[in-house]
Amino acid sequence: MATGRTDPQRRERILAATLDHIAEEGVAGVSHRRIAVRADVPLGSMTYHFAGIDDLLREAFTRFADEIVAVFERHLADVGTPERAREAVTDLIHALSAGSRRDLVLTHELYALAARRDEYRELTHTWMARSRDLLERHFDADTARQLDALIEGLVLHRSLDAAPQSRELTRAAVGRMTSG
Repeated sequence: MATGRTDPQRRERILAATLDHIAEEGVAGVSHRRIAVRADVPLGSMTYHFAGIDDLLREAFTRFADEIVAVFERHLADVGTPERAREAVTDLIHALSAGSRRDLVLTHELYALAARRDEYRELTHTWMARSRDLLERHFDADTARQLDALIEGLVLHRSLDAAPQSRELTRAAVGRMTSG
């Protein structure tokens, strides 16, 4: 266990441990005690840093959403032409779908919470708005909204399919959706 009076990384370790725990065991298994053990922090640190389990979950999922938005930003930055933007979206879909199983599980754990509870629905709305804002740099608002849904759907299908669709088929789908 980390010792000393100050441990500036403690809060971050707790958030990381929470996401790891959710990815391995689901939201239902989250407790102060389990996360404290996983983060290697004293149990009292949990209530010192977070008002309760919901506060912990919201902050952990906000951190996760920030990580995914950063992936969008990396792929969609510095694309000047519509054709390069379409290629960037194709790259994004394939990067996300080839990503870790952890990210897939975390996404769906968050979606399940959002389907049940308004405060998590608001978190997903914020995440979607940020993703769409990045897409709107290259596409009109209606296309960006549809494209965001296409990205989510294709990432899910590619992640779970035993024989995921090819890059060419992804490129064709993105092209059909974004070419006027």
